[in-house]
Amino acid sequence: MRHLLTLEDLDRTTITRLLDRAEHYRHDGAPRGLLSGRTVLTLFFEPSTRTRTSFVLAAKRLGADNVNFDLSHSSTVKGESLLDTLHTLEAMQLDALVVRHNENGMPKYLADHANTGVAIVNAGDGTHAHPTQGLLDALTIRQRRPDFENLRVTICGDIRHSRVARSDAQALHTLGVRDIRLCAPRAMLPETLHELPGCATSEDFDTALEGADVVVMLRIQKERMADAQLPDATDYHAHYGLDARRLARAAKDCQVLHPGPINRGIEIAPEVADGPQSRILDQVANGVVTRMAVLAELLTQPA
Repeated sequence: MRHLLTLEDLDRTTITRLLDRAEHYRHDGAPRGLLSGRTVLTLFFEPSTRTRTSFVLAAKRLGADNVNFDLSHSSTVKGESLLDTLHTLEAMQLDALVVRHNENGMPKYLADHANTGVAIVNAGDGTHAHPTQGLLDALTIRQRRPDFENLRVTICGDIRHSRVARSDAQALHTLGVRDIRLCAPRAMLPETLHELPGCATSEDFDTALEGADVVVMLRIQKERMADAQLPDATDYHAHYGLDARRLARAAKDCQVLHPGPINRGIEIAPEVADGPQSRILDQVANGVVTRMAVLAELLTQPA
């Protein structure tokens, strides 16, 4: 691997190796100074709490130098093109560039135009992909249910605008999950399923939850929707909100995931978000070790 741009082309062996490495770091930590002398720069064109912070911690725990690129004080506000910014940063001998952008395909565009061996990591691009989120969600699920072939997974929320839904579905399908259910109002379902192999769609959340072993809840992506498209919050929660009553339809030990940020009382009720079946904070913790595994994979020889 030179870059991590999407999970679409990764095979099961590669994904499993990354998850194994992350699990190893979770239990035993990383070798001290594994990435000593390396420099990782985070370049975020959209707000982020979990992803950006966990990449920063991942780099530091591996011994790398980390630079947070502050767009508001950079030459991009003066009109500098993104490619000129890339080549300027490359000249400072970066080893990895972690990019979040609101346009689909921008990390790949940077990877295609890089002049050096800098590794590009996609930290989320538009509605296209969020590969490290897909990996950490798979890791979170595997910690309690490694039998992917037997899992029934429901992903509910704004599927159409969700890069998380796409990367989760790609990771789980590659790992062997045969029953992936995408549930949302019609306006929030994907227009096609060609990027989401092995998935079925439904507008009925109660039916989609029946017997589910894992449910991944997604927020409404207001920043990617026109005001006219936004549903009424109360009505949305009544039909697509996960509360204790609805969760009872799933398997007894169903795991509840949410990539955050959470809109309590809209897509998920507080008693579920904070309840015994919630894995939300486990996802946050797994985000650090998963991103450690990705940086180590890209910037060292495979373990």
